[in-house]
Amino acid sequence: MDTVAWLLDSDPAIRWQILADLTDAPPEEVSAERAKVATEGWGARVLTEQGEDGLWDGGTYRPGWIPPERDGFDAWSATHFSLQQLVDFGLDPESPQARRAIDRVRENVRWEHAGEPYFEGETEPCINGVALTIASYFGEGGDTIAETLVGSRLSDGGWNCWAEYGARVSSFHSTICAVEGLRDWQRAGGDDPRVTETVEAGEEYLLERGLFRRRSDGTVADPRMTMISYPVRWYHDVLRGLEHFRRQDLRDPRLAQAVELVRGKADADGRWVLENLHEGSVLVEFELEGFPSQWLTLRALRVLRWWDAA
Repeated sequence: MDTVAWLLDSDPAIRWQILADLTDAPPEEVSAERAKVATEGWGARVLTEQGEDGLWDGGTYRPGWIPPERDGFDAWSATHFSLQQLVDFGLDPESPQARRAIDRVRENVRWEHAGEPYFEGETEPCINGVALTIASYFGEGGDTIAETLVGSRLSDGGWNCWAEYGARVSSFHSTICAVEGLRDWQRAGGDDPRVTETVEAGEEYLLERGLFRRRSDGTVADPRMTMISYPVRWYHDVLRGLEHFRRQDLRDPRLAQAVELVRGKADADGRWVLENLHEGSVLVEFELEGFPSQWLTLRALRVLRWWDAA
């Protein structure tokens, strides 16, 4: 099977990334394909779902139709995860469609936590990390979120969303969200030596554990973190961790086992299967669990291309 041809037979959100990251297509071809995200396919679908009040599905973190007492009910169709999805799609942040959507969010959207403006974040690091990635991507600053993340790091170097309820040991999930957000803030021009120290400690937390093992005894912390997923939402897994270090161009030997774990998941046709679907209400459906995934194949191939180029 021609894996690249299979990947290109997809949505513009995937095609432009294949052209850029796997085929080294000319920049003008990549830009032309990326521009389609705002007007075709998944990107256009998500954009049209935004209300005039800036919200997707009537809520910021959770859809408005979920009663507050159902706090443990997973759903991915509200504003926060819709914006995360648009970032993954690579929606041009300067496009008219993006600016209209982001203007609505800035002017109207508030967190359920305490009514904070969306681009100032709230308290949980897994939420704040993703929100900081979104703010940085769309040119909305995020300094307040970065400050909150610096102040909420735990003594072992990472983060835990349950810290305000007494947790003192960091979580892979919270930590990957936080380090992604802080690095994206730096790439967007954020400059604070405290952030550099903080994010490096968070990355060391992940590296010391090889992205999926306990530091204490080397056992697998959670088998689900060895399974690859998309969309990732707030969950950590080995491929998400490797994507972070690829973007940092940080080849650390402690990543080698995770790389080989991902490499070994390819099927006979050179495709990667969706192993762990984070279920919940969605605006756009991708692949089914247990079937080859274009998203995961894209992400795995570019990680391996980066790693093997060393």
